Amino acid sequence: MEAWLRQLALNAQLRTGLGAAVVMWGAAAVLGAALALIFLLIAAFVWLADRYDSVVAASLLGGFFVLLAVIAGIACATIRRGNIKRARLELELRRRAAAEASLIDPGLLAIGHQIAQTIGWRRAASLAAVALLGAALAREWLGHTKKPEQDDKPPAS
Repeated sequence: MEAWLRQLALNAQLRTGLGAAVVMWGAAAVLGAALALIFLLIAAFVWLADRYDSVVAASLLGGFFVLLAVIAGIACATIRRGNIKRARLELELRRRAAAEASLIDPGLLAIGHQIAQTIGWRRAASLAAVALLGAALAREWLGHTKKPEQDDKPPAS
């Protein structure tokens, strides 16, 4: 059950990019924007009422909160992209693991049992051993076709 819930959570994260950090930074962006609006409104009021030093202070505070909202928005978007990439990678790993585990399918086991009864258990065992050896060799040879990327630059000392 836990694997299904994790699968659903990863699919949702892949589609939306939401996570705890995105929600927190989004809340900080909303809070920053609301505070910026409040201080800018106070600054406009003070400027209209007085047109002196209190305007500069309120404008600086409003500018600070606007800057906070912009930084939080950029952080939110960056973390969202990272969440999508991480979820995509984990889902791909789960798909590969599921494909490898599909050999233990009950239908395939029933077919194997019928074949073994038809041709005899000794012949089936030797055929299974040859098949496993062939699969292991194929996996070894075909699994290493991708060469690791090599940097042309010497390591920094």
